[in-house]
Amino acid sequence: MKTDALVQELIDSYGNWVSDGKRSQQSMGSMTKNLYPYDSIFSPIRVNHLVIKNRIVMAPMGNIDMCEETGRPNDKMLQYFFARAKGGTGLLTTGLIPISHGIDNSITEMGKLSYFPRIDRSRTVQAGWRDLAQGCHAFGSRIFIQLTPGLGRVGNPQCLVNELKFPVSASWNPNFYISQIPCARISDGKLKKIVKNTGQAAADAKACGLDGVYLHGHEGYLLEQMTNPAFNRRKMGRYANWKQFGIDLVTEIRNRTGPAYPIMYRIDLSLALNETYGSTMEKESALKKFTNGRSIEDTLEYMEDLVRAGVDMFDVDLGCYDNWWLPHPPAGMPAGCFLQISKYAKDYFNNKGIKSNAGVEVPIVAVGKLGYPDLAEQALRDNMCDMVMLGRPLLADPEWPNKVYAGKVEEICPCIGCQEGCINEFVDGGHPQCAVNPRTGFEDVHTAIPADAKIKKHIAVIGAGPAGCNFALQAAARGHKVDLYEKSGSIGGKMNPGSTPKGKFDFNNYRMYVEATVIKAVEEGMIDVFLNTECDLDTLKKKSYDTIVTAIGTKAAELNVPGYENMKTAQATELLENPELLGEAKKVVIIGGGVVGCETAYWLSFEKNMDVTVVEMLPYLMDGACTANRGHLIYYMKKNGVKLINMAMVKGFENSKVKISRNTHKNVPNPYNTWQPILPKNIENPLAPKVKDEYQEEFLDADLVVFAMGGKPDDSLYYALQEAHAAHEIYNIGDSFAAGRVLEANRAAYNLAVKL
Repeated sequence: MKTDALVQELIDSYGNWVSDGKRSQQSMGSMTKNLYPYDSIFSPIRVNHLVIKNRIVMAPMGNIDMCEETGRPNDKMLQYFFARAKGGTGLLTTGLIPISHGIDNSITEMGKLSYFPRIDRSRTVQAGWRDLAQGCHAFGSRIFIQLTPGLGRVGNPQCLVNELKFPVSASWNPNFYISQIPCARISDGKLKKIVKNTGQAAADAKACGLDGVYLHGHEGYLLEQMTNPAFNRRKMGRYANWKQFGIDLVTEIRNRTGPAYPIMYRIDLSLALNETYGSTMEKESALKKFTNGRSIEDTLEYMEDLVRAGVDMFDVDLGCYDNWWLPHPPAGMPAGCFLQISKYAKDYFNNKGIKSNAGVEVPIVAVGKLGYPDLAEQALRDNMCDMVMLGRPLLADPEWPNKVYAGKVEEICPCIGCQEGCINEFVDGGHPQCAVNPRTGFEDVHTAIPADAKIKKHIAVIGAGPAGCNFALQAAARGHKVDLYEKSGSIGGKMNPGSTPKGKFDFNNYRMYVEATVIKAVEEGMIDVFLNTECDLDTLKKKSYDTIVTAIGTKAAELNVPGYENMKTAQATELLENPELLGEAKKVVIIGGGVVGCETAYWLSFEKNMDVTVVEMLPYLMDGACTANRGHLIYYMKKNGVKLINMAMVKGFENSKVKISRNTHKNVPNPYNTWQPILPKNIENPLAPKVKDEYQEEFLDADLVVFAMGGKPDDSLYYALQEAHAAHEIYNIGDSFAAGRVLEANRAAYNLAVKL
């Protein structure tokens, strides 16, 4: 198998960077403003004949379900983009817009409906696009439409179950979600139809006032399946040449739109599959066809051909769905993770003197965790790229550009890299949202500045975690008098232990932002905070509050099994806040393989050099987490020797050993499988092999047992307050209502605060 040395170096570094003291400091992005003023970020740039006011590009964040079922962009989608245009972004890009309905069976719903916005349906959808372009232009922003020939093997295979139609691909390839389902080879005739559709869509986009076309050629979608020999193994016909389909698309767009209409192309310099999985590529049926991917040099030569055909601009990254943490770098990936990739491409173009057909340089856009102003500015100053692409940072704070330009970096709400709202929401059937910005995806519902409260109330908030803090801040901003109580000595709740590992630097940025915002509100007299104060029923009732909001989190679950009293144990959150509890321990067994358990295991393995085993009773570890986030942790835990045991129950503790009963049936899912996703719970895989009960007892050595089994909502105070009629209004939010994620906590806090 061929590999690229640069890609291999980067793949290896994306896990162990937290262990490298020198690397970890530069890889932990921080919200500093040492390079202010940011003259490189806020300098104009020319793309073909189009001038863009600054170097900030909004990444295509997927506008799933932000349209009518006909595909016409609706007000939800429009207001979502207008917020980012108003925030100062120079170039906006839409999420992917398929132009292969009726050809790629995975993109059209039954009844010929669509959860994707469309521009190919008929003139009935074009009014939405015209409104979108005009609204973005009002704020001085440009907007490109991202067109995709389709999803191919990474599309929803339910088309086979629902309509007896196979998903398609460049060759006969396994479907990503259900590898037992084959994707049929798409014919040259249908591909030529897609080429024509692309030209028409580009012409329509230009007529609607959109500023350019953006081809979605990376991450293993259908365009890449056609233009990468890993997926395209055709032996005959026009498209046996793996470069031809992409060149044909660009040529057709250029023919239909003229020489001056900008064309942008998204590409990965390498799938990085061989570098990621090595010999596993030849063993796993879901991967073994894909060993012949483009090398970096192959890709750069292809990019030259695309420029000759008419491409004006590229953004570049690494990876595909089968190593999804690369094109969607999660919290644990280092800041600026692909800057070496953009620099490699930029240097190649500069050294060869490659110019666009308009006679100007071809800008290279850097991607990958660049939402830290100093890092983005330095990358531009060092000529590592020509523009910086921000996706999730602009969902977390649409005003990122305006705040950076004004030097108000400390006011930026940072992305936490969780991908709970921006990706998981639409994977599970929703639309893009954001864990730390409850307005994202609801700009059509919530105004940027909620109206002042008509009746000012005296409100008590119990618990200074994310739900309590964000409710208090929003309620105070509307004019309510708010008292925030916290039984510990610090603001943050579970954010405090959660931000301990180096890999959680994004979460720590957010924790510090919330803390600083609360402190500022206290200094301005908006909120009164009472730390080290545990509220009880009598105290709250005596103060005659109008409203009481409980947000006191969960009660940690423990395991009451034989021998418990003789084993040294700790809760994961307790250990993260107090690492000295490790003592002399060398071997640690973690009970619970959810997000907290796996993040703790990663921390103990890479930062504390521990021998770690994780025991999970369910078939999958980190079930419910974003595919990219779980893949990143599991992949690198395997490389570092962390033992992952699924479908196992703890039976007791004996002589510094953990006694487990483990299912050893041959069909127990491989806990280290990161090349296939966990299907949403409402999607059945009728081809999945059945797992039978074949349990065996095993003993695991342990100096310390760490519990990471989640917890139950601590709602006792809420119900006591309700029973005692302690206030006219009593509400329960956050984990004390339902143990969940930052997304649910902040969304509930905001929705309650703007309506009281």
